[in-house]
Parts: sequence; structure tokens; C-alpha cells
Amino acid sequence: MRLAPGARRYALPPLVAAVPLAFVAPPLAALALALGGFVVHFFRDPARSPPPRGVVSPADGRVSVVREEDGRLRVGVFMNVTDVHVLRAPRAGVVESLTHRPGAHRPAFSKDSDRNERVDVTLDTCECSMIAGWFARRIHPYLSTGEEVSRGDRIGHIAFGSRADVLLPPAYDRDDLLVAEGDTVRAGETVVALSAAA
Repeated sequence: MRLAPGARRYALPPLVAAVPLAFVAPPLAALALALGGFVVHFFRDPARSPPPRGVVSPADGRVSVVREEDGRLRVGVFMNVTDVHVLRAPRAGVVESLTHRPGAHRPAFSKDSDRNERVDVTLDTCECSMIAGWFARRIHPYLSTGEEVSRGDRIGHIAFGSRADVLLPPAYDRDDLLVAEGDTVRAGETVVALSAAA
């Protein structure tokens, strides 16, 4: 099973601690094993099969935001603890900019999360934002400026959180949306918008 970078850092301490604890405190050993197993599950990185067209979801989870911003549409996906937290490119393009913005750590499903710490990735006419939540404090982009990516490529992960947004290209309007708030989506596979003009 493929794991996102950083999995060993978080999973090994409780798994190693479980060995001596098994002799002195079996219940604590079981707890350490469960914690290590949870971390491994959290950092899983399954293969995905991107569709040939459309803007795909950058994250696994539930659509929590659909709104218009300066004439463009933003679709936000909230990831809970059971979702895969490896993020995917919404469409093909060249990384024009990669910007880290410090900020708060509000719950990712709240309206205040727009002010949270984030990393914004501009791919030609599309922008993807990796947004930390109240518990997540580690955003790990895999990209660099000038790099070319394909639809569905891995672009980063957020350790223990939280939300990923895609700001659709200007050519897309509400008639092109294929998802609504509350829908469940899969990173790199679920098409969130499809436009004949784009």
C-alpha cells in the first residue's frame, strides 16, 4: 500500500512503543497499535483513474462550498478523518505560482476557514487551495513553479486535515457544475465541472 510522505514520522513512534508496552501494560500496547494503525490508514495514497475531460475534485470528501467569487466559481471539499488526504490536480496545466499564506486554524467546515493557513497553487487558468483546519498544521505541496501536471496527478497532502478548494477557470459558469453542496466526491476522479467551451 502506497503512503503519503510523513507517514513513518507519525506512525512509527506508537507502533514501536507498542512492543515494550505489550509486556508491561497490554491495554496501552493495544491503544498504541490502534493509534499507529489509524495513522497508516490516514496517510494511505490509493491509485486513481482520472477521466479524460472536466475539472476533477482535488480531494476526497464532501462538497462544503459552492460560491461565486469575482465572477468565478469556487468549489470547496471538506475532508473528514476517514477520507484520503492526498490531493490531486483538478486539471492539467503548468504551475504558475505556489503561494503559502499564513493564517488561523479554524474548523475547515466553518465560514471562518477562508482565513486559515493555506497554500494556493495556480495552474494556468485554474487555482487549487490546500487549506489547513483547526487540527491540521502541516500542508505538504509536492509541486514547484514551472512544473507541468496532468489531471489527477498528486499535488500534495494535508497532515490531519482539512479542506481543498478549486477556483474554476473564468469560462465555467453554474450550468457547468456537476456537484452541489453535500455531495460526496473522490480526488482525481469525480468531475465537479464540465464545459463545452473550455
